[in-house]
Amino acid sequence: MIVRLRIHQVFLSVSNVVSKNFLRRLSVGCKEIDERVISSETKKVIENHWKECINHAEYKEKSSQEKHYVLSMFPYPSGNLHMGHVRVYTISDAMARFFRMCGKNVLHPMGWDAFGLPAENAAIQRGIPAQKWTESNIQNMKSQLEKLGCSFDWSREIATCQPEYYKWTQYLFLRLFREGLAYQREALVNWDPIDETVLADEQVDENGCSWRSGAKVEKRLLKQWFIRTTRFAKELLEGLDSSSLEDWRDIIKLQKHWIGDCDGYTFDFAVVSRHPEQKPAISTLNLWTQKPELLKVTCFVGISPTHPLAEDTENFKVMNPFTGQKIPIVVSEDGDFPPGCDAFLGTSTTDPGNPNESEEVLQKAQELGIGGFPVSSKLKDWLISRQRVWGTPIPIIHCPDCGPVTVPEHSLPVTLQQIQEEHVSCPECNNPSARREKDTMDTFVDSSWYFLRFLDAKNNDEIFRKDLARKTMPVDLYIGGKEHAVLHLYYARFMNHFLHSIGLVPQSEPFRRLLVQGMVMGRSFRVKGTGKYLPESEVEILDEKRNKAVEKASRKPVVVTWEKMSKSKLNGVDPEEVFEELGIDTTRLVILGDVAPFSHRNWSRSTFPGLINWQKRLWMTVYDFCLLRQEASSSEMPKDAKFAEEEAKLSDARNYYVKGATFHFRHTHQISVAISKMQGLTNSIRRAPKEVVQFGKEYQRTLGTQIIMLAPLAPHFASELWVRFSQGAQKNDAFDFDKDVLQQTWPEVDQEYELDLTAKVNGLELASKKIPRRTLDRMTREEASKIALERDEIIKFIGNKKILNTVVEFYPGLEIVVNVIAEKSNRKKESSLEKQQQSC
Repeated sequence: MIVRLRIHQVFLSVSNVVSKNFLRRLSVGCKEIDERVISSETKKVIENHWKECINHAEYKEKSSQEKHYVLSMFPYPSGNLHMGHVRVYTISDAMARFFRMCGKNVLHPMGWDAFGLPAENAAIQRGIPAQKWTESNIQNMKSQLEKLGCSFDWSREIATCQPEYYKWTQYLFLRLFREGLAYQREALVNWDPIDETVLADEQVDENGCSWRSGAKVEKRLLKQWFIRTTRFAKELLEGLDSSSLEDWRDIIKLQKHWIGDCDGYTFDFAVVSRHPEQKPAISTLNLWTQKPELLKVTCFVGISPTHPLAEDTENFKVMNPFTGQKIPIVVSEDGDFPPGCDAFLGTSTTDPGNPNESEEVLQKAQELGIGGFPVSSKLKDWLISRQRVWGTPIPIIHCPDCGPVTVPEHSLPVTLQQIQEEHVSCPECNNPSARREKDTMDTFVDSSWYFLRFLDAKNNDEIFRKDLARKTMPVDLYIGGKEHAVLHLYYARFMNHFLHSIGLVPQSEPFRRLLVQGMVMGRSFRVKGTGKYLPESEVEILDEKRNKAVEKASRKPVVVTWEKMSKSKLNGVDPEEVFEELGIDTTRLVILGDVAPFSHRNWSRSTFPGLINWQKRLWMTVYDFCLLRQEASSSEMPKDAKFAEEEAKLSDARNYYVKGATFHFRHTHQISVAISKMQGLTNSIRRAPKEVVQFGKEYQRTLGTQIIMLAPLAPHFASELWVRFSQGAQKNDAFDFDKDVLQQTWPEVDQEYELDLTAKVNGLELASKKIPRRTLDRMTREEASKIALERDEIIKFIGNKKILNTVVEFYPGLEIVVNVIAEKSNRKKESSLEKQQQSC
């Protein structure tokens, strides 16, 4: 075939309803590209042609459609996307497009986690303002995301470094302060000598090094700002068992380990001086105990030799607010320190206290604002002070007379320029010698609530409207890396629990389902013995399967492994180079195919051909369809049994693969399995005889269904295929040919098609029964349980064992699963059956 290419510049406004003629104008067109085998150049023409038309998507606040909030963790604007970005945002976009096609009103926003040390350090090195550096990076990364074909609602775009955003971060700080949950105190803190800032305990690794710079952390005594996250420790722990959380998997275990068992209580005791002229190193002492009643009989407080008060205990005592007594401080090396604590309560062995007074002590502590809430001994409050400029200013003014005073809400935001001022008037007494707080907040504060600002990003009068929060929260699907499974999720959950406690959000838990995507791994090459990393160009592969290789220059053996992509390991891949080589949609298919989203993805060329060839087969299929349909106008439709049989095969294949693809999109999020189902459908389509391609109504419906299911994954390519398909198709009620492919309804299983009612015992699948969809969808829990319990396989397996419960899971339009929970009296037999099932 002769290839005739022409690149179009599309300057068209896209409406929600696209007419048939408009679709034809948008199509690159058979006259411009007349080839049966699609080339890389053609794919780029198609993508360039459709790029302005496929990325527009807005959440409609007044829509009656069911909402679905799909959120991917917003990125730090480093300047360029890496392959990890490509993976997470392709997953996010595919899921958002899928749910839109299922009739949901999808909120799919994007923004920028723009404050922080990397931007500040990079700007210092380049001699430019951090604001300028960050804004430039944002523009570059935004253009790359648009190029990737991501359908974000850019009308809700936020950047945490904008005063319009950090005004409300400061507002949250004031609300926390007002509730006694933000406070300042002296503490022995972690100091990063390279980045010259304080780090929270969570930001220091097990080797005592900074999580970002890698420097050995030092201990310094500084006055810092904290958020009392321990106030909600028990609620945060119990929330992890909520039935509202789906697919959290091992993240629940990680969160529970971080929070710990809330089997005790913390209390802040004031440190007082024996001599008025002497000031203690720290003003409060934090104590943890499992028995609050002991606070009434405490006779001393023990501290470790490394405690800030250890060198001067003779001059200071601790005020016991429950007895009014000043009690001594004793240094001890082997005292009864609770895990993670450097202080303990000292009591007489003959006076264990009265347990009946426990509640009285807790209530008084809560009234005094000094603790009394359940928490583990190892969990500490969140240290948020940072001694850097590029962050959200803490809205506090220090007055010589009034002490720390909050900035009035009407004066927010406190800008980065304002905190450089030497003096400011006190909001309470007008003392002109007051000064602003110079520290800024940890960037985790900015990201602890950003998902809520997306609801109402342009609101200048309030943080967000409560009615929007009631309608839109929680996030239905939250997508991000496992590296954020502890800190970010913990802080975000805390902030949402707090906002729920003051009535701003409807639920305590902010995220319903998690999709924790795996890393993109690159093949790395290290010289054996030295560990020196080599670029692939300097390596000779001797045996691909056995990973045997040598350095070309020295012939030294090379260790070949798969590791997370990074510049230091010389195993990274530039997304721009991948886009140029493969095209956008092929890149999307490659990043989504072969492995589940939550598994690591080895970036290997060996995985490319299968997905590239799938695209080629789809292109040829639509090409042949259009060609044969044109020829069919002069022929007569076959009426023989063979024709009907082939049509029936296609109907069965369409329903079977629609069921599989839909299940894995909607319920397991294993997009790679959904892709394999689609590839199976393509194979079924391509087996159809010529006369079925020419005349088959079911063939047309199946091919249209295939293109529609492809659309969330490869939107440019599917849009072009759809227009070409619609030009050759006979018009019927199966599709709306007046609309673009991305506006089609996601295909469903036919009402007459038989679906599975699957019966299990203790999770072991034993039987299934085929039931027409129209019957299955109307089935009650009782009816489904009755059918399962009447199956011979279930009756035989249970025998005379007692049935404890029956759990019924409904997957509308797809399947019902009945799991009978029975006594486990014969584990040997059950284990044997389980092994047989696994081997199958």
